[in-house]
Amino acid sequence: MGISFTFRHMEPSTELKSYVEEKVYKVKKYFDSPVEAHIVLKVEKFRHIADMTLSVDGNKIKAVDESGDMYSSIDQAMDKIEEQLRRMLSRKREYKLENIKGEDFLNGEIEAQDKLAESEPKIIKTERVDIKPMDINEAAMQMELSKRNFLVFTNSKSNNINVIYKRKDGNLGLIETSTK
Repeated sequence: MGISFTFRHMEPSTELKSYVEEKVYKVKKYFDSPVEAHIVLKVEKFRHIADMTLSVDGNKIKAVDESGDMYSSIDQAMDKIEEQLRRMLSRKREYKLENIKGEDFLNGEIEAQDKLAESEPKIIKTERVDIKPMDINEAAMQMELSKRNFLVFTNSKSNNINVIYKRKDGNLGLIETSTK
């Protein structure tokens, strides 16, 4: 990290330098890459002006503030810089997310995928069932005894897998499968 100082119409002060360095190092935590800072501190009549420029990842961030006290001007300018940095990092995150989504799904398919995922029921329980050979009447009786709404079985007449289920109207339904 490089920090350069320019003092105009005032004597260079090690206290001001260390105060600014402390503030700029707090901003450094946001970046892995080097941060260059150019700080201009000047006094014009009763106005104390802090002019700060940071160069980060090819971006320049600039803030100027003036008040009756130099420390206050430095604080306010750093607040402006931190706000700009937050916005810049937020935009970078959004841009990265858009690119990731763009790489994963083309032509807006991710939005459709998200909507589908929200509306689709999820499998929350898996159960293993032993399929026994039996006729349809025996399957209906077994289903009633087990208090379930369906039963998967091998039809002893056709040797195909069938499903018998209880309908909302109280009757039974039969699904017959076939291999073609």
